[in-house]
Amino acid sequence: MLRVCGRRLHPAALWLVCAACWLGAAQAQGVTPDITQLKLERTDEGVFLSAQVNFELSGVVEEALLKGIPVFFVAETQLNRERWYWYDKSLVNASRQIRLAYQPLTRRWRLNISSGPAASGGLGVALNQNFESLADALAVLQRISRWKVAEASELEPDVRHNLDFRFRLDVSQLARPLQIGVLGQPDWNINLSRNQRISLAPETGK
Repeated sequence: MLRVCGRRLHPAALWLVCAACWLGAAQAQGVTPDITQLKLERTDEGVFLSAQVNFELSGVVEEALLKGIPVFFVAETQLNRERWYWYDKSLVNASRQIRLAYQPLTRRWRLNISSGPAASGGLGVALNQNFESLADALAVLQRISRWKVAEASELEPDVRHNLDFRFRLDVSQLARPLQIGVLGQPDWNINLSRNQRISLAPETGK
């Protein structure tokens, strides 16, 4: 038996100590899934969203990526005008599609980000970047900086608005056989959302 401070530990107690140490280490190393630094900014050019999305990929998802299977994420926003006498009025929706893939031949990671205009169909901004490591690719993927989600004219002045922001791993864009295998699996579940009441005051002092 193991001795601690000169006293022998029962095997069951030893197991509990080891489990507690393992749990503490896992919590220290893990990242709590969350959306932080959420901010809306309105200028003459439009309404821009910035946020930090915090999550970790499971080992199963990383393994799929290393086998050359691309993984897709979707960021979505909905801006609503508050109405005291009825349900909030939906004003504008926007979405951003993010594709993360590993290229085995070059051993590089590729990130493709595209977003459509806030109120109309069609392809908007497209961004393609290559990275040396998965960590570098995820750092860019998780940081949303000044994403245009609406035209300034689409929001009414001096009115409070609610923002619904959602970020998820979209398994529906995986190959059909893989979709069936991962459906309902917690390893593939990344689904974060946040609602925030925001007064969209225009910038001053410029």
